[in-house]
Amino acid sequence: MPETPSANRKPLSRRIGRAASAVAMTVIAVAFLFPFGWMIATSLKPTTEVFTSGISPVGSEVAWSNYSSALTTIPFGRVILNSFIVSLVGSLLVMTVSVLSAYAFARLKFKFRDHLFLLFLGTLVLPQEVLVIPLYIGMQRMGLINSYFALIVPFAFGAFGAFLIRQFLMSLPHEFEEAARIDGCGDFQILTRILLPLLKAPILVVGVFAFIDYWSTFLWPLIAINDRNMATIPLGLQMFSGERGTDWGPMMAAVAMTTIPSIIIVVFLQKQLEKGVALGAFGGR
Repeated sequence: MPETPSANRKPLSRRIGRAASAVAMTVIAVAFLFPFGWMIATSLKPTTEVFTSGISPVGSEVAWSNYSSALTTIPFGRVILNSFIVSLVGSLLVMTVSVLSAYAFARLKFKFRDHLFLLFLGTLVLPQEVLVIPLYIGMQRMGLINSYFALIVPFAFGAFGAFLIRQFLMSLPHEFEEAARIDGCGDFQILTRILLPLLKAPILVVGVFAFIDYWSTFLWPLIAINDRNMATIPLGLQMFSGERGTDWGPMMAAVAMTTIPSIIIVVFLQKQLEKGVALGAFGGR
């Protein structure tokens, strides 16, 4: 039986659609990677040629010395260590708080639960600039300025992680917990033994987002820290700017080195992050 013209057009239109999607994704990928590539190129230029070389991605020489200068101009090792401590401990605290909050709002029954959850979500619209002044006053009165506590705890109780994990919890059937209660398990045992193994994907998403957020945040550390030895990466990068201007070459080299941990985390956990976002953000009932 001869094929109809419409049957021939379908595979052709499908191939055209796939080609268009591939082109669009390539353009988007190039657009996202361009700033990173330009940063690497700038880090290899002599500082005097960063702005004088125009749109040329290379300078008159490859200035590998920018990387060694970046390690010595600022206390680079101490800055990296501070950021690792703050980001790691902060992400663990965020995951713990998010799981407990999500379980309370998704499974426990108490008065005004839904109203409190909406109020909790309302904190997402508050900009950080509104919070830093009362937080600073509180930290100062408790004598916690220039401490890891001040860098980690104030922003560890956000609503984003709780919302994401709660959405996933709402999609899980209650039969698992009912069976566990019949066997004599309490709320804590149900959470740790039954639900936590099922929550690995969304918890991982929350942890990675929190790690990157702590790693890159600038405003709060700028206000809460005035000790050079307690500086995190954003504050360390600020040290390249002084009265005589900004040392752009070493600064870009430092930026390139400090982005490596975030890139490694995202690359190696890409599949788990995609799964967690899909299950947590779009699940629920």
